[in-house]
Amino acid sequence: MNEANFHKNPIIKNIYTADPAPMVYGDTLYLYTTHDEDKLVNNFYTMLDWRCYSTKDMVNWTDHGKIFSLDDISWADDRAWAPQAIERNGKFYLYCPVHKKNGGMAIAVGVSDNPAGPFKDLGHPLVDEGDWNDIDPTVFIDDDGQAYLYFGNPELRYVLLNEDMISYDKKVGVKKIPMTQEAFSKGSHNTGTSYGEGPWFYKREGLYYMVYAAFAEGEKRNEHLAYSTSKSPTGPWVYGGVLMEEGPCFTNHPGIADFKGHSYLFYHTDELPGGSLFHRSVCVAEFKYNKDGSINTIDKCDGVSAVK
Repeated sequence: MNEANFHKNPIIKNIYTADPAPMVYGDTLYLYTTHDEDKLVNNFYTMLDWRCYSTKDMVNWTDHGKIFSLDDISWADDRAWAPQAIERNGKFYLYCPVHKKNGGMAIAVGVSDNPAGPFKDLGHPLVDEGDWNDIDPTVFIDDDGQAYLYFGNPELRYVLLNEDMISYDKKVGVKKIPMTQEAFSKGSHNTGTSYGEGPWFYKREGLYYMVYAAFAEGEKRNEHLAYSTSKSPTGPWVYGGVLMEEGPCFTNHPGIADFKGHSYLFYHTDELPGGSLFHRSVCVAEFKYNKDGSINTIDKCDGVSAVK
């Protein structure tokens, strides 16, 4: 494994990465990313595997390389898109959207005994509604042990995961969140709200947060990051504000973690040499919550300082 001093943004400088998903386990922060291939196929996102990096101080990063790929998923053939990982009962679960060989998007699950993989596919989709909406999973286990998997573009949906983390409550089924302007503000995406994709679900001091990639009103807008909050894990959601303004890169994707007394927002840009809509780079910014739990708009930054 190669260790390098990635303290300045972008975090990873030797390949194009996007869709950051941090997970804190013990004294280490693991960062899962997608991988934008240098060479495009059909002039579209060419993404074949997922990568993992880890740090103990936010400055020195270990590259664990490819930890899961389309080659590991017999029923998938394309679009290794935005993942998220979580630990439960000593096992690690990596939720990944993929394109199925028989068409449509679905959510795969990789399982491992090690946070840095390798991950082994279930052998079948976890969520498969047969439409575009089954992308961008975000997973969270509440204090009562109930695990939630949110996902979706252009609608936000969720399932109640069973304790095995590889199946969900079929009696409850796939639930749709009402796409209201009170919940997600007015915007230019398909639902008439700003919610676009890339949800990130977590809880802090009794308040539930949904951070997501969003589209402001108007034509040809790039994604910014926004957030909504709720007193319940299933809503109703109340729009909180803009978390990060849109930049020159069409997409963005949030990942939030508290690590060693600091709060971090992971995001992506197109700032590496050769960067583009399809060649992105994961970055990180430190931020602080207001006393009421609200978050001020976070600026893109040059990097972060070491923590102990």
